[in-house]
Amino acid sequence: MPELIEVERYGEAALAVRGRRIARVVVIDPRVVSGGPSSLAELRGCRVTGVRRRGKLLLLDTSAAGAAEVSGPVLGLRFGMTGSLVIDGQPAIERLRYSSPASAERAVRLRVEFDEGGGLALHDPRRFGRAQLDPDESALGPEARGIGVTQLRSVLAVRHGPGPPLKARLMDQSRLAGLGNLLVDEILWRTGLSPRRACDALDDAEVRRLARGVRGTVEVLIGRGGSHTGDLMEERRRDGRCPRDGAPLQRIEVGGRTTYWCPVHQH
Repeated sequence: MPELIEVERYGEAALAVRGRRIARVVVIDPRVVSGGPSSLAELRGCRVTGVRRRGKLLLLDTSAAGAAEVSGPVLGLRFGMTGSLVIDGQPAIERLRYSSPASAERAVRLRVEFDEGGGLALHDPRRFGRAQLDPDESALGPEARGIGVTQLRSVLAVRHGPGPPLKARLMDQSRLAGLGNLLVDEILWRTGLSPRRACDALDDAEVRRLARGVRGTVEVLIGRGGSHTGDLMEERRRDGRCPRDGAPLQRIEVGGRTTYWCPVHQH
């Protein structure tokens, strides 16, 4: 499941194509292109000038064809639940936790080829990933990595009506960019907060604890190498037990996503 940690690694691998000129974009599966395959024709002749990440979105900046000093279109790649990136035939991550190997040719949905040789390919067995020109970056909330208390308090605030469940709010990319199912379960387990709590029901101490938990968990799991390396991960099963107190974990659905949590220490 590509979350901000995995997309960060994709971005590091994609730095290898910086400076290359795009010869063509081959769309194998038109369903993954927002706006239709023809919308990517504008990339031909553009040179990749930079690689960035915003939340779970990977962005390739370009210069316009034939005009190095003029900004060209931005190619945005979203990886859904099973998407991966292959650069010059080498997977940025060999295999995601719940996906087939990134080297599986049948999963190629899109390929960008360069004048200098080599290419960039989007692999996605389940087809939830998307490619889009000039995606609306303003639609994303602040970055989860490094989130501060004041920012997080704004993320959790609700103007009208009851607040949604805490987990659902933390996974809402328009409110907070970068967290997915595995990271949020790990963060809430570490901070002792229930995923079912109303997001606007946390007191100041809990908001501060959650902000520290988001920052700390992301950094720890970056060091370990992936969103799937959390302490809770191996117990994410129907008979799983809390690694902290041994209590049976509850398996519920929050915000449409399967959720594991400990009712003994998460309140």
